[in-house]
Amino acid sequence: MRSRPITRCQRLFRSSSTTSSSTLRTPPTGSDVEALDAGVNALTSVSSERSTGGYGQLQGLSIAIKDNICTSSLPTTCSSAILQQYQSPFDATVVRLLRDAGAHIVGKTNCDEFGMGSLNLNSVHGPVINPFQTAPNVPAAQVEHRSAGGSSGGSAASVAAGICDAALGTDTGGSVRLPASYCGVVGLKPSYGIISRWGVISFADSLRLLKAFTHVDLDTVATYDPRDPTAATPDLRERARQFNSPFLSVTTSTHQPRSLEGLRIGIPLEYFPSELDPSIVDVLRTVLRRLEEAGATLTSVTVPATQYTLSAYYVIASAEASSNLARFDSVRYGLRTAPPLGATASKSSDVFAHSRCAGLGKEVQKRILLGTYALTADAFDNYFLQAQRIRGHVRRDFDRVFRHPCALLERPFPPEDGVDVLLHPSAIRTAPPLDRTAQESHSGDKAALDLSEYLQDIMTVPASLAGLPALSIPVGTGADSWPVGVSVVGQWGCDNLVMHVGKAIEELS
Repeated sequence: MRSRPITRCQRLFRSSSTTSSSTLRTPPTGSDVEALDAGVNALTSVSSERSTGGYGQLQGLSIAIKDNICTSSLPTTCSSAILQQYQSPFDATVVRLLRDAGAHIVGKTNCDEFGMGSLNLNSVHGPVINPFQTAPNVPAAQVEHRSAGGSSGGSAASVAAGICDAALGTDTGGSVRLPASYCGVVGLKPSYGIISRWGVISFADSLRLLKAFTHVDLDTVATYDPRDPTAATPDLRERARQFNSPFLSVTTSTHQPRSLEGLRIGIPLEYFPSELDPSIVDVLRTVLRRLEEAGATLTSVTVPATQYTLSAYYVIASAEASSNLARFDSVRYGLRTAPPLGATASKSSDVFAHSRCAGLGKEVQKRILLGTYALTADAFDNYFLQAQRIRGHVRRDFDRVFRHPCALLERPFPPEDGVDVLLHPSAIRTAPPLDRTAQESHSGDKAALDLSEYLQDIMTVPASLAGLPALSIPVGTGADSWPVGVSVVGQWGCDNLVMHVGKAIEELS
């Protein structure tokens, strides 16, 4: 199914067919959802509930929820065998806020196990099939199977396939923006701490974020939650609003066509690696030319620490995953399997190890082992602390680029010649084929294939390490006619500015 053009900047992923709650379609339920999901595998469970028809701000909006966000009415499996039978007794804060606002939950979306992956291959429910097709009405036998991206591939695919109006997911190192780019939809990662993470099953606490709808819908869910220790306080939110409200005027022009006079856009030189598909650069140049014609000022900038971010990210994320996933020991939480013959049932390590090996996938096991090593006494200084230092350098590099004051700093020091936002490709290529055998034969090296999976995050990780808002917007197609996205990145707290710029790009495209 061809994805439709986007007309608003949405929460995580948003369908483009509507612009207000009064024009929303009747939320699909049951067999309708299952029929739309056939051949896509975007959902792990489907809600049997019908729309409540409430009177909230999101009345009539159908939303899918990523399978690592707790819902009391549907299973929460994290797409892992170790949690396949888990039913949460409560709703995550953001789910409760959505329900209270009148939104209808249609189901839970497939994802990489515990959110660990970039291609949505590491799921006990099987891979998600990208619903975008280069030709309409393609027979099922001829559908090209490409990745929907990960880890929130099910959320992006559910919107692209028309299963829901919007979908909710999580972003640790690009798990929203990458699927958005591959599937041709809009994906937003807000500033760290803006939306409550209470009720999200932990992977990497200092990196993981929930996503947000439009600038109107963002207010519905972007509220302070005292149960989330990482939530930005009301005072900090107000400070960010005061610091950045003067810059919104350049993107809210009522002129037709829209004028972007005064908007400064930075093009980071480090975001054009050798792995980047040349056809994506061509699409980006077209977008930049249109922005310049609309009055925006373009300038090249440099973020030197970018070259180290991928390594730092995987050290930090793996270390935090090792700590967080220790709770799934088959005693307190998780799958419990009988120890094999010869194992000592009274020895806790035998019981834990066997159940965790049976319940956790290979990618999760790999990251737990890497993270455990990074936290050992011998490796802690050389790996984990070094990665945290790099994270600080990345944050300072971004602060030197933006002309907006950072509300997180006691004494903001924005440069006079700084930029309002950064613009760069969302991914190094279009959606890769799901035929791993063909990929391996093409590369001739299994190790090269494994490395390429991690390289998918190279464009999205820096904003995650710095906790900055980032929005991926579909702007065209690559040489293979599959979607290409560009990312708008702003200073912490500048979520509305990022969304306004994204809106302008959509109109100009």
